[in-house]
Amino acid sequence: MHDNDVNPLKLVSKLGLNRRQFFAATTGVAAAVTLTGTAAKAAPGANGILIPAPRRGIILYTVRDAVGRDPLTSPYASGFKEVLTELSSIGYRQIEFAGFRQHANAEGGADLNTVAGATQLRAWLDELGLEAEGNHGSIPSTITDTTIAQFDTACEIANILGMGHIGTGSDPTGSAYVADWEAAAARWNFFGERAAQHGLKLYTHNHDIAYSFLLDSGPLDAQGRPTRSSGIRRLEHFLANTDPKAVYLEMDIYWAHVAQYKHKTYTAPDGSVVTSVFDPAAVVAAQTSRFPLFHAKDGKVDTTQANGYVMAPFGQGDIDYSTFLRRVGAKGSHNPMWEMDTAPGGTAAPNQSMELSKVSYDNMAALRG
Repeated sequence: MHDNDVNPLKLVSKLGLNRRQFFAATTGVAAAVTLTGTAAKAAPGANGILIPAPRRGIILYTVRDAVGRDPLTSPYASGFKEVLTELSSIGYRQIEFAGFRQHANAEGGADLNTVAGATQLRAWLDELGLEAEGNHGSIPSTITDTTIAQFDTACEIANILGMGHIGTGSDPTGSAYVADWEAAAARWNFFGERAAQHGLKLYTHNHDIAYSFLLDSGPLDAQGRPTRSSGIRRLEHFLANTDPKAVYLEMDIYWAHVAQYKHKTYTAPDGSVVTSVFDPAAVVAAQTSRFPLFHAKDGKVDTTQANGYVMAPFGQGDIDYSTFLRRVGAKGSHNPMWEMDTAPGGTAAPNQSMELSKVSYDNMAALRG
């Protein structure tokens, strides 16, 4: 061995890695080497491309019907392996999981949320040139020895899969009150630091309500809670009270635009009604590194609906993605995951979610700015 060669066993000891972490790390390096030929050739954001090819992703919730259907009875892609194969052939390179369950008859069995299951998933990802970016799991609601151990196990699974992030699809709290958001921030700081010890970024994914206004001032109700707002939005408070090196966000751009439509006013401490229109891109631009992931979900304006929008395939809605992605800064460095909650077409259109995945990929690839 030459002086400049790395002894893997010494590296394990020096970094304090266990065998599984070492497996995850070395497998990730191998995958990176395999993909160098495609990923390294296109500089992020080159030639006006707003979503570089290596960063075009999808969350598997969009194709949950395909992942969950029985391969013995369906002529379409079924289960993780077949669905991942088709998504790779479309051109996707990044995958965000929405849990690790599939139909019991699919290769690997029903539940892959185990070391063995994650190892199998990682092998398929590597074979197909795909990279796992995150998962919509759950963050413990309490801090105990048991929940810490459960979280560490989830981080171990994430490392085996080669993820850079670990997260949840729900808000840190559903409350409108400061005290609850402060408690949530403390809990997320703890688990964010824990995730960082595993080499992961902990993130929260949010819908419109998280961008509504805190009730943090004014007269108290019968339970002693404030009834009016200083104008601070829930997630603004969360961002200000969590460690930027440990806690991150995944903005769902569709739901952020719904918030822009729905949450325009608040009642100030003096009882006056104040208008304050939400600006999703400005929130990201102010601290763009805290938003490593996006849900690139599109929507058509429809003011007959409570949300002001209805979901649409990417590129077929009214959200101005070109302007949004130009405004947020760090061009080409974010990881946009296409999502459409309503993509599954049911019995009337059993392969619709996969068909719309192709439409949306093509429109992501065509986006210029």
